[in-house]
Amino acid sequence: MSENQPQQPHPIPDPNAPQAAPAGALPETPAESAEGQLAQRLAELQDQMLRARADAENTRRRAEEEISKARKFAIESFAESLLPVKDSLEMAIATHAAQPGMSVEQVLEGVHATLRQLASALERNKVVEINPAAGTRFDPHHHQAISVVPAEQEPNTVVNVLQKGYLIAERVLRPALVTVTAPR
Repeated sequence: MSENQPQQPHPIPDPNAPQAAPAGALPETPAESAEGQLAQRLAELQDQMLRARADAENTRRRAEEEISKARKFAIESFAESLLPVKDSLEMAIATHAAQPGMSVEQVLEGVHATLRQLASALERNKVVEINPAAGTRFDPHHHQAISVVPAEQEPNTVVNVLQKGYLIAERVLRPALVTVTAPR
């Protein structure tokens, strides 16, 4: 170029224009394009799977913590309802120590009041007595036969209750100890 000729400005490349393949590179085939899309989709699915696993693990861990807390504090309500019974027993002992000449009737009255408190606390917490009446059919799910005796009532029925049983929410906590009639 001669010095008298004006220089032409260099063209500015258009960023939206398709890029020419580098020298020596082959144009992309449809198969290579599909492979790239599949690889990208695979990476997305793997990421989703890892996130789902982490979410499931967090949910499992939170559930375990809640179960642990529920087990730890499940008895809280029951213990709270028994505290007045303990208070009454302690008061009875303190009263007897302060007044050793209390009559048997006074002591018995206090014992009955405390027993009513205890029965009420058990009832509030769904602890129910198993106390079958004489002649009730023997139920091995709720009763435990201690002995079998001959009697005038139907065979395999309760004659006598030696110790009451208890249910808690319909589950046997302790079966009633009973004497049962012998088969004829």
